[in-house]
Amino acid sequence: MGKSLPGSSRAVANWIWLGVGMLLIQVVLGGITRLTGSGLSITEWNVVTGAIPPLNQQQWLTEFDKYRKTPQFNLLHADFQLSDFKFIFFWEWFHRAWARLVGVIFIVGFVWLVWKKQLTGNMIRPLLILFLLGALQGAVGWIMVQSGLTGDAIYVEPTRLALHFIFALGLISYAFWFALTLSVPPKDLHPDKGLARFTWMIIFFVFFQLLFGALMAGHRAAAAASTWPTINGQWIPASLFREKPAPINLVENPITIQFVHRGLAYIILACVLVFFIRARRITGVSNRFSAGIRFPVAAVLLQVALGILAVLGSPTIQANHWGPFEWIAQAHQVIGMLFLLSLLNVLYLVRRHKGAIMTH
Repeated sequence: MGKSLPGSSRAVANWIWLGVGMLLIQVVLGGITRLTGSGLSITEWNVVTGAIPPLNQQQWLTEFDKYRKTPQFNLLHADFQLSDFKFIFFWEWFHRAWARLVGVIFIVGFVWLVWKKQLTGNMIRPLLILFLLGALQGAVGWIMVQSGLTGDAIYVEPTRLALHFIFALGLISYAFWFALTLSVPPKDLHPDKGLARFTWMIIFFVFFQLLFGALMAGHRAAAAASTWPTINGQWIPASLFREKPAPINLVENPITIQFVHRGLAYIILACVLVFFIRARRITGVSNRFSAGIRFPVAAVLLQVALGILAVLGSPTIQANHWGPFEWIAQAHQVIGMLFLLSLLNVLYLVRRHKGAIMTH
């Protein structure tokens, strides 16, 4: 989907932008679901009937009985009352309900735009890819939930959580890029091969940074080393490779995961500052470009600050309690996503475009 699409209508662009916004909200709801420990409260995946929450006391008791059979209840929440269950059930249900709403918006919008003859032939392929990515994301989400419903698991498996998050970012990024192809006029494009390559490099680092951020969340690794700038008093922790074989530390050792996450943050911060200096040398730029190169700098500075605060605040974590740490962690996730999209925005503006550009 490298080309900008000719003959695009404003209605199509607005529809895709709406989808991008709703997908971002979906990830935010996913973060709240994780931070409130709500993700395993619904033990089944019923695409149609699951859209309706329990409507009476008997239905609530039936759902609660299903949850009481899970390892999370027996090992962690054995003291839960029905009122506690209703709270965590709401967030998981809302997360799923919003996903269904996103699907409805895309399907209904697609049918309406076809009826109005607003879609051109070269839009069909990216739209089909969007639908497939959305369906795949739903499947990965259920695979993730299943990992927390068996054996002695009290949370979902961290690598599956990371996979679910990365697939969500892939879906959002693809939709965001498609929206740019429908919205950005030729006057805002400033091809620069060197800056495009440098932006690609930063995005490469950011991909792994977000992956390790998800592993941090899955392992609750912030609490494993709640000091900064050192990690429990050490610049290079002695326990980096305590697990055997050594590569497994990258996905199972909380200290190693946090060490990599911190290191990538410093690398990305330095790269973004260099990126900004290089980008400012381009002359005759549009307002979109000027604003676009500033956002990654602001986002990365805020992201680093939030990351430090999250680590330092991790000792205040209380089970089933939303406090300062949870607010910081949620903001950290949101800014991370916006940071990635800001880099994609700049990449779109500076990469070489082939073919026709839409006219406004």
